[in-house]
Amino acid sequence: MPKVDRRIIKSQEAIKKAFIELMIDKKIDQITIQEISDKANVSRRTVYLHYTDKFDLLDQLIEEHICELRKLCESEDNNGYIDTVLLWFEYFESHYLFFSTMLANQGGPFFRSRFLEFVLHELKSVESLTEGSSSGLNDGEDEDVIIQFFGSAIVGVVESWFKKEQPSSPPYMAQRVGALLEKNL
Repeated sequence: MPKVDRRIIKSQEAIKKAFIELMIDKKIDQITIQEISDKANVSRRTVYLHYTDKFDLLDQLIEEHICELRKLCESEDNNGYIDTVLLWFEYFESHYLFFSTMLANQGGPFFRSRFLEFVLHELKSVESLTEGSSSGLNDGEDEDVIIQFFGSAIVGVVESWFKKEQPSSPPYMAQRVGALLEKNL
């Protein structure tokens, strides 16, 4: 893998951080490349060197975090819902500015649909969803309905957690959400 110049990484991180900070107070349509470059202390040319426009910047930011969440899921080796959900909530907490902006502030519609798509994909990869627990809870149920129901529920819980400014710790959230998943899937 080719080595990336640290100056490039530093510029990209400054641009991303500036963009997220601007999204706290403004809708994406109101943010200009000039504002992003001013806040990041880089030239407009530097912003355009890395991103086509602000929508490309947003898309790359979202994709970066979705890829990291996907890696967390792949690294977990099916140790159960609680362990996986704990990794998610710890990741959410460590990237609070991004996720709170995306879910509780101006970035919601753009991020929420991508996050839901990711969660639905992860749920589809769970073996035997329609078989349910040992009690056969979901026997005969339409798998798409089950996946959509739990996917929307997970996204809603995460969104609520950020809107309420993380009222519970990641371990607590993992225990509660994971237990609900284990009980119902």
